[in-house]
Amino acid sequence: MPDATPLTSGIAPGRLSAETLSDNFDDLHAAYAPHEAAVAADRCYFCHDAPCMTACPTDIDIPLFIRQIQTGTPEAAAKTILGQNILGGMCARVCPTETLCEEVCVREVAEGKPVEIGRLQRFATDALMAAKKHPFSRAPSTGKHVAVVGAGPAGLSCAHRLAMHGHDVTLLDARPKAGGLNEFGIAAYKSTDDFAAQEIDWLLKIGGITVETGQRLGAERNLADLQNEFDAVFLGIGLAGVNALRAEGEDQDGVSDAVSFIADLRQASDLTKLPVGRNVVVIGGGMTAVDAAVQSKLLGAQNVSIVYRRGLDQMGASTFEQDLATSKGVRIIPNAQPVALHGNGAVSEAEFEYTTSDGGTLKGTGETFRLEADQVFKAIGQSLGGAPDTLDFEGSKIAVSDTGATSLKGVWAGGDCASGGDDLTVTAVAEGRDAAEDIHATLTGGK
Repeated sequence: MPDATPLTSGIAPGRLSAETLSDNFDDLHAAYAPHEAAVAADRCYFCHDAPCMTACPTDIDIPLFIRQIQTGTPEAAAKTILGQNILGGMCARVCPTETLCEEVCVREVAEGKPVEIGRLQRFATDALMAAKKHPFSRAPSTGKHVAVVGAGPAGLSCAHRLAMHGHDVTLLDARPKAGGLNEFGIAAYKSTDDFAAQEIDWLLKIGGITVETGQRLGAERNLADLQNEFDAVFLGIGLAGVNALRAEGEDQDGVSDAVSFIADLRQASDLTKLPVGRNVVVIGGGMTAVDAAVQSKLLGAQNVSIVYRRGLDQMGASTFEQDLATSKGVRIIPNAQPVALHGNGAVSEAEFEYTTSDGGTLKGTGETFRLEADQVFKAIGQSLGGAPDTLDFEGSKIAVSDTGATSLKGVWAGGDCASGGDDLTVTAVAEGRDAAEDIHATLTGGK
């Protein structure tokens, strides 16, 4: 990644020029042109018992929407997608299709090259949004009012489905703008041109949804009051806490959580002013770790390493994401756990111990090594914060039924804060949608 701007030691902004940064953070997957989409759609076998549908958490009729693209009706394809996944545009950009629908595509199994379902989904949903159309209309008012706490994927999905059924929805979020993970927690090169905000503006055209930001559960709002004020409550509050590293020196300057770094980058209006270290170490093995590491490299960090305590095959990040990281110059070091972060007030080295697995139990080998580091990002998972203790919990998350009902009457939950599914945008959308259907049935007597 050559550039005329010299690298300096320590954490600093402006390591690369604005032009280079613009190129670095361009769209990861270019959108299909119409003729490209037609060629890609023609590869689909339109399987009767399509394995791709089974692999999709939102149960989109994938063969149908690809057939609709093939016949030149992408807006009809978009309605097929959005009927199951109202955030289909964002999911087309960020969903790990390589481990879901595309992994089980018959073309992938037979030829090693699947139909590019994600890019076809983006082609269809982008076409509908460009036409400034909303494919769904709002039902007559039911007179019911539902509070949806958390304007991330689960909350947005729930709010839209409730509004479509004729309920009034107040959508509350702690942050200054809606979007949750889609707005604050995804790599900038996966969602360019402020797409998350555009998609929300489009979604709200259904009507009946009022958005209130700066409303944090447990601070500005409490659950008991919401239960009294509204006919039902849905919690899609995500995971607000960040797990501690529990390593000596964690409190030094230059050590921070990867989630905050990604959020700052996503909200930055000028990437030349965003500081990054020269030697960056990311601790963790999930998608957040990869996003933080790759973006550090794209910002101009000279040496970037991901260090994960288990083997590559146990990383939360998919093989595609791992390959993306290494293709950008990120070094992945598996089987190593943090011991200490060294420095005199500011981190200068990260010390690790090699690990081995003994019957599934992780153990240190006693052999250690150090990496030079002026910036360390913790990407070792997030924890639930702000959920009232009046709820029942399953492990560290809110316990819910298959349809998202919690232990409290009239309260549902979904997304990352709830027990059950994978911590994926597409799973959160499905859980928000399904909870909305259960809320609707409850409020209308099962009609």
